[in-house]
Amino acid sequence: MEIIYQQTIARPCSFSGIGLHAGKKVAVTFKPADVDRGINFVMIDIPSKPTIPVAVDNLITFGPISRRTSLRYEGAEVHTIEHLMAVLAGLGIDNLTVELDGIELPGMDGSGKFFADKILEAGIQKQTKPRQFFTVKEPVFVEEAGASIVVLPAQDLVISYTLSYNHPLLRAQFLELVINEDNFKKELCLARTFCLEQEARQLQEKGLGGGANYENTLVVGNDGVIKNTLRYEDEFVRHKILDLLGDLYILGQPLRGHVIALKSGHSLNLKLIKKLQQQKQRAIASGVSTVYTGPVGNQLDSEMIMKILPHRYPFLLVDRIIFLEEGRRAVGIKNVTINDYFFQGHFPKRPVMPGVLIVEAMAQVGGVMMLAPQENRGKLAFFLAANNIKFRKTVLPGDQLVLEVEAGRIKSKTGQVFSKAIVDGNTVAEAELMFALVED
Repeated sequence: MEIIYQQTIARPCSFSGIGLHAGKKVAVTFKPADVDRGINFVMIDIPSKPTIPVAVDNLITFGPISRRTSLRYEGAEVHTIEHLMAVLAGLGIDNLTVELDGIELPGMDGSGKFFADKILEAGIQKQTKPRQFFTVKEPVFVEEAGASIVVLPAQDLVISYTLSYNHPLLRAQFLELVINEDNFKKELCLARTFCLEQEARQLQEKGLGGGANYENTLVVGNDGVIKNTLRYEDEFVRHKILDLLGDLYILGQPLRGHVIALKSGHSLNLKLIKKLQQQKQRAIASGVSTVYTGPVGNQLDSEMIMKILPHRYPFLLVDRIIFLEEGRRAVGIKNVTINDYFFQGHFPKRPVMPGVLIVEAMAQVGGVMMLAPQENRGKLAFFLAANNIKFRKTVLPGDQLVLEVEAGRIKSKTGQVFSKAIVDGNTVAEAELMFALVED
């Protein structure tokens, strides 16, 4: 399976512009960042140059009138980050330092185009560590004032958005997109922010929109867009998806799930990501993997595994199957804890998971893969041979084994499996396994 690696930019780049709300000029520099650093804003106009990490805990909650996404950390604030965050999500940038000498990012033309152009001009640099995805495990739902969002488990990030305004020129618009780099650049990146003509006056009365004009904001009057033309016929719904994508990236990891939104804005988006953060924290606490970087889908819990394999405690070594393509590929999880029975006698003063049990765990995932097809249900998978076994690192209590298997030659009575055991993105063991498929 292809591993997706973290990315940053290849070289620094700088620019300046006017903030959409504060209306003040700000200079910005994008700088490469090391793996696992995430996205960080550095406020260089403040003598101490404080850093504001992008994190759910740092969100500022303004309420429905905010029309922007903002962060606060240890007294420092940065505002209107959503368009940049959408670009980073769309282009797959995991680690970046953003230096700016003002409180708000510039609005540029009101879309993500300028930010994307600068990043592509600087170049995208692949890094040495796999990306960490957050995969939605159970549905999440939020609503307020007639707007709602539900997130369902899915193998990719898919956003379905329905826009509906009480305005003759903003009829209901719907768009569904699988979010990847190509779709982002073609379908979302150019979509500009917008508001109704009466909203523009209300925002300015509240001290917002000080840098907005007819060029960087689509202002919709009774007779159409004022002093501008649309880039897409449905540019409004595309920009709503752009905003939602940027807000979702505040989770600190790319999301895998199907997001279905009805009339949502920043206020509801932020409620959603707080709920997603809670699910993420529960998953980490329960030991469910949030760091596997391959595909997910067709998952099996331990009860379902035991309907396929004859193994039982203490010899069932697979906690969960997180991806299954019957007869072809599978990925399983084994959470290694100090309570595992084998640590009582295997180097008890320096606990190390026995290599033979790592091979057995890989074999059990291979057995699930081969026995899952209906024609093989009820059969047993017995070892015939284990070849090219290599142990590269020790496996310790607290590690999470990601067990990847891929089919070689599978016949009616024999099967060949190529397997790897991975901890924190590093291969700890690998082997070629041969099985005999026999009737129970």
